[in-house]
Amino acid sequence: MKQRSTVEDKMKDFEKLCREQGVPLTVQRRAVLEVLAGRLDHPTADQIYADVTHHLPDLSRTTVYRVLDTLVDMGVIHKAQHLGSAARYDPNTERHHHLTCIHCHKVVDLEDEALDRIKVPKESSKQFEITDYSVHFRGYCSDCAPKAHKKRPDERISRRC
Repeated sequence: MKQRSTVEDKMKDFEKLCREQGVPLTVQRRAVLEVLAGRLDHPTADQIYADVTHHLPDLSRTTVYRVLDTLVDMGVIHKAQHLGSAARYDPNTERHHHLTCIHCHKVVDLEDEALDRIKVPKESSKQFEITDYSVHFRGYCSDCAPKAHKKRPDERISRRC
């Protein structure tokens, strides 16, 4: 299993990358990345904004969005956007997959070597140049599953092969 880097490691790597690319290391960029690197829940931009403004109360929402875009462009974080949901940000840039609760929208990392070895269908390479992939499972988290099953006791997961 892959080992996650600490917030300090992430910040050191970011500082080095900024020097190498000639990108200014601003207080705003540091604050946004520190907040995000300290979380495991794949927060939305608004959740990151709420956390960052505890440390930098004058920071604008627009600046947070711009910083997030810059960090994505630099490859420091990933933007996880699934159909029908708000974009979420992930400091884990290693290949991994996600479990998403369809009730509370919680997103959890899933690391599985078998999923990492999925072969891309040859037909798709004719229509699209695939550079990376992740598998995204939807269902109910442990907090929401009991409530969901009470509402729909006859609902079962359909299995397709």
